Amino acid sequence: MAQYWVVGGKITDAHFHEALDENEKWIGPFADYEMAKREWARRAGATIAASVDSEIQYRIERIDTDAPPACTD
Repeated sequence: MAQYWVVGGKITDAHFHEALDENEKWIGPFADYEMAKREWARRAGATIAASVDSEIQYRIERIDTDAPPACTD
């Protein structure tokens, strides 16, 4: 079963490639993408409105709990 999470935190630079790990928050899980997207939009919109939080970025992560974890060597 897939779960969706909204993940966000302060970013390390203006290129938005990496979040500061100690600041990253996982919000959820959400049962479907649309629910996660609504929460993402709410949180992302709040950072724009506050303008002081311009270094915070949110994304949606999909985690499939039925699939085995990926192996890396």
